[in-house]
Amino acid sequence: MRCKLNSSVYKRVPSREAAMEPDVETPMRVTTDAVAGPSWRMSLPHVCVATLTSFLFGYHSGVVNEPLESISADLGFSGNTLAEGLVVSICLGGAFIGCLFSGSVADGIGRRRAFQLSALPMIIGAAISALTNSLEGMLLGRFLVGTGMGLGPPVASLYITEVSPPTVRGTYGSFVQIATCLGIIVSLLIGTPVKDIDRWWRVCFWVAAIPATLQALAMEFCAESPQWLYKCGRTIEAEMQFEKLLGPLHVESAMAELSRSERDDGGSVKYSELFYGRHFNVVFIGAVLFALQQLSGINSVFYFSSTVFRGVGVPANLANISMGISNLSGSIIAMVLMDKLGRKMLLSGSFLGMAFAMGLQAVGANRQYLGSTSVYLSVGGMLLFVLSFSLGAGPVPGLLLPEIFPNKIRAKAVALCMSVHWIVNFFVSLLFLRLLEQLGPQVLYTIFSSVCVVAAIFVRRHVLETKGKTLQEIEVSLLQAQ
Repeated sequence: MRCKLNSSVYKRVPSREAAMEPDVETPMRVTTDAVAGPSWRMSLPHVCVATLTSFLFGYHSGVVNEPLESISADLGFSGNTLAEGLVVSICLGGAFIGCLFSGSVADGIGRRRAFQLSALPMIIGAAISALTNSLEGMLLGRFLVGTGMGLGPPVASLYITEVSPPTVRGTYGSFVQIATCLGIIVSLLIGTPVKDIDRWWRVCFWVAAIPATLQALAMEFCAESPQWLYKCGRTIEAEMQFEKLLGPLHVESAMAELSRSERDDGGSVKYSELFYGRHFNVVFIGAVLFALQQLSGINSVFYFSSTVFRGVGVPANLANISMGISNLSGSIIAMVLMDKLGRKMLLSGSFLGMAFAMGLQAVGANRQYLGSTSVYLSVGGMLLFVLSFSLGAGPVPGLLLPEIFPNKIRAKAVALCMSVHWIVNFFVSLLFLRLLEQLGPQVLYTIFSSVCVVAAIFVRRHVLETKGKTLQEIEVSLLQAQ
C-alpha cells in the first residue's frame, strides 16, 4: 500500500498557484470559532491511542528490572552476567533496526498501519518471552519487542505532530514522555510480587501484550495523518481527516496552510539526500540534539541510581519509585508549560538544570572530605537531574524534530535522528562502567555536566522556536532562512 502519487482521482492545485490565487470569499466565511482555532477535544482520542506506543516503550524498558533474577534462575543462566546483560540490552539492537526502517514504513504504508505493524512484534515478542523455557527464546522475544520499540516512537512523534492543532501541539507532544514514565512505573508495580509468586515474571510479559493489542485494534478507528495523505496526492481524503481532527469549519484554512508546504515532486527521498543540500542543516540539528541528550549521562543515572540510594539505606523499590515520581512530575510540568514558554526555553533551561544537578553529583562523589553529606548530594543531584531532564531534554527533541522537518523528508529524517539516539545510547551504556573505573566519578560527572552546558549553548544558537506555529509556517520560515 504505497502512495499513488500519479492518481487522477486525488488531484491537487500546485502549492505555488494556491499561494498566489486570491481568496475573495475567505473574509465572508470567518466565524468566531474559526478565529478561536480548532478545539483540542476532537484530536485528543487519536493522540491518546498513539501514545500507547510510548507506554509500551516505558513498560518494556523496565519490565525485566525486578524479575531478572527469577528469569535467570528459571531459565538456567543464573550467575551468567553476560546472559543477563544480553536479556536487558538486546532490545537496543532490535530498536535500532526498527527505528532505522521506521521512516520508510511510515511513508510507505501510512502512520496508522505503521502503528499496527509496530504492535505486531511487540505482541509476538511478549508472548515468546512469556512462554519460553530457554535463554535463546527469551533473547528472541526481547529482540522482537525491541524492533517494535524502535519502530513505534518515531511514528508516534510524526503522528502526534501532524494531527495536533498548533495551539496544543506542545502539550500533546508531552504526552509521549508522560506515557513513557507511566509505562516504567506500571512495569515496576507489576513486577513487585515476582519474588513471592512463582513464575510471576511470565505474567509481567503477558501484561505487555494487552496495550499492544489494544492499540492495533483502536488504530482502525483513528484518523490517518492529513500530511501524509496530502503528500501522496490524496487531497480529498486529507480534507476528510482534517474534518475528523479539527471540525468542518477549519478544513479550508488547514488545507490552505498545507498548500504552502514544499511541493512534493512525486519522488521518494533517499536517506543519502539528507546528508547534503538544503535539508542537511535541520537534519544536523536533530541528530546533534539526540546525541547530546544521550551524552548528558541520563542513562547512567537511570541504570545505576539504585547503587547510590542503597548507600544511604533507601530500599531499591523506594529508589525506583522516587525516580519515577521525579520523572513523571517533570513531564507533567513540561506538558503545562510547553505551549506557554515554548520549546526552546524549556530545552535550554532543562540542559542548564541538568548541568547543575550533575555538578552536585560530581561534588558528592568526593566522599573523603564530605562524609555522609556526599551521599545526600548524590541522591539530591540524581533526583534533580531526572526532574530537569523530564522538563525539556526528554520530551522536546521528539516533538521539535517533526515540527522543523519539511513534510517531504519528515518521516525519514525523524528515523535517522532517532537512530543516532539508539547508537549513542548503546555506546554510553557500554562504556559507562569502564569510564567510571578509569576516570573516577568526579571527572566523569564533570564531563557529563560540561556536555549539558554545551547542549544549552547549542540550543540557544541553532534551535528555532516553533510554539503556536503551523507546520507549514515553520517549513516556510526555514526555507526562507536558507
